Amino acid sequence: MSVVVRPADRSDARDIARIRVETWRAAYAGLISDDVLASLDAEREGGRREELWEQFHSDPRTAELIAHVDGELAGWAALGPSRDEDLASDGQVFAIYALPRFWGDGVGHALLEAGEEFLRRAGFARAHLWVLEGNDRAATFYERHGWTEDGATLLDDSLVRGHAPLAERRRVKLLGPSPT
Repeated sequence: MSVVVRPADRSDARDIARIRVETWRAAYAGLISDDVLASLDAEREGGRREELWEQFHSDPRTAELIAHVDGELAGWAALGPSRDEDLASDGQVFAIYALPRFWGDGVGHALLEAGEEFLRRAGFARAHLWVLEGNDRAATFYERHGWTEDGATLLDDSLVRGHAPLAERRRVKLLGPSPT
């Protein structure tokens, strides 16, 4: 099995939306309201992503990555400068998802390694990400890759309006110097 990671472009917007919706429904079942998961609409999200692609990628330190396994779409990651005011000089992994049928096949590993390398090359010596509380699969994955909790927590209702906010825990990692 061969995992290939490449930069995403606007033509990938609908595939990215499909990956996010399918993965959320599988990974977050029992952690996020069934109503929220049922309301996810990959077609609507894909159109919005396409429409706003240039705006979201105006900073060259921002990227989205697509993973394929033996030519088949398998996962997606998004990263760039931190959105957290207290860690403004950090890079951030905003999202990393492998389609459920590829869990355990190295897709997440390949995306995370490529994402960390992108952030290093973009000049970030450290990065952080948020993990949904109770998502033990993700927490274990990040710990295996050297990401550690820093004690920060977040209640985020931006994606679940009208429902209980998502409780998240922050993890950080030193990326080291950018390669020459």
